[in-house]
Amino acid sequence: MPPTTDPTIRLHPADDVVIARVAVPAGTVLVTEGGLRVTTSVPAGHKIAVRAVAPGQPVRRYGQIIGFASGAIAAGDHVHTSNLAMGDFARDYAYGADQRPTQPLPPGPTFQGIVRADGRVATRNYLGILTSVNCSATVARLVADHFRNRLDAFPNVDGVVALTHKSGCGMASEGEGMEMLRRTMAGYARHPNLCAVQVVGLGCEANQISRLVSTQALESGGKFSSYTIQGSGGTRQAVREGIARVEAALPGANQVVRRPVPASHLMLGLQCGGSDGYSGISANPALGVAVDRLVRLGGTAILSETPEIYGAEHLLTRRAVSREVGEKLIRRIRWWEEYTRRSGNEMNNNPSPGNKAGGLTTILEKSLGAVAKGGTTNLVDVVEYAQAVTVPGLNYMDTPGFDPVSATGQVAGGANLIVFTTGRGSAYGCKPVPCLKLATNSALFASQEEDMDLNCGTIVDGTESIEESGRRIFELILATASGRKSKSETWGYGEDEFAPWVIGATM
Repeated sequence: MPPTTDPTIRLHPADDVVIARVAVPAGTVLVTEGGLRVTTSVPAGHKIAVRAVAPGQPVRRYGQIIGFASGAIAAGDHVHTSNLAMGDFARDYAYGADQRPTQPLPPGPTFQGIVRADGRVATRNYLGILTSVNCSATVARLVADHFRNRLDAFPNVDGVVALTHKSGCGMASEGEGMEMLRRTMAGYARHPNLCAVQVVGLGCEANQISRLVSTQALESGGKFSSYTIQGSGGTRQAVREGIARVEAALPGANQVVRRPVPASHLMLGLQCGGSDGYSGISANPALGVAVDRLVRLGGTAILSETPEIYGAEHLLTRRAVSREVGEKLIRRIRWWEEYTRRSGNEMNNNPSPGNKAGGLTTILEKSLGAVAKGGTTNLVDVVEYAQAVTVPGLNYMDTPGFDPVSATGQVAGGANLIVFTTGRGSAYGCKPVPCLKLATNSALFASQEEDMDLNCGTIVDGTESIEESGRRIFELILATASGRKSKSETWGYGEDEFAPWVIGATM
């Protein structure tokens, strides 16, 4: 279809604003809005008032409240931080009111997966080195670096990856923070994309490997092994031991063969970062179309980033399969309200400066666009950070909005592919799983094509529908799960982005 010439986008008949498809100069007459004259220049992706709004009155986008007028807004005005602010309002959670039976699709789409001995399916084949504490990070990296560009004899191995972090000591040996770290590490240790895992410790840290193994029911031998620097006799010996363990595992790791498996074996982690005013118009709803198709095929998706669904949580509770599932989500919302309150912050500290430059004004507006990634099917379960996701369908995992921390939790929960929408150009990868980047606008795709896997700006341009873009996303997901490298993989992103959520006191 030819590009549209309409300079604005209307998302809902009840909206008080339209979105600038391109930069709109002052004085522009919006024919589709009844001859409305724009009062001031409005950047692309930003909002234009289509009617007057009195101070204190709600402003709607997507047919939902995105904030309240902090001053008088005239028709044609640029609506942003100067005249729009947060405010409290009641949200009708109506648990389960909008849930509908999910209509299954006949089996058909497949991808070339790696089937492990326990029946789980991998999308990549890495050997992993985890660290119990920051003190052993250097040893882990030295071991992994030894194998860089030395795996030509093992073409079916995607690499040796060191997954290090900044925690593991200076914290309580038991409690919520340690439990979360151990749960995250165990999720990676079990992940099907890691064919063999060794955990390297220092020896005297709070996060004792023996407690990790016992509390998380990890079984030593076979895929999982561990040792410490102190027990090995120092750094040199620990590096040698790690190299020897990898060398012993490589021949077996190379024996894998990809074969066709149903799309139902996919578990997508859904992320958005560096969002802009187009995120909720293009890439997020297009990803939602792909998610709906995957769920109807029996697959799984994980929506996350609790601070970035704040104000839109009622759209998810209405789709919950039960009141219990909906209430689990609201309990996490209340936890975050208290968490930010005792830290002297508030939930509207988000959006970031980059989000605001892209046209987003309040967290309510950002959240309403963010939930579109989850499509339209029922919310089947809510889990805590890094907990295993076991119910097929659309799940919610409680995570921070910071993308590396959030995606780390999703992978620990079992995600074998991450799909990440961005309007500002986030640079991100997530070893040991591939990460796809979807651009929300064509200008971003043109300027950062080496980082972006697919352009959803075609929706904004008017050359493609949301459904058509969603179909392209789904096909790219299958190809990437089959072994095609994502842009972030070609650059080598994904090791430094391992970032378990650190919670509680550092002592």
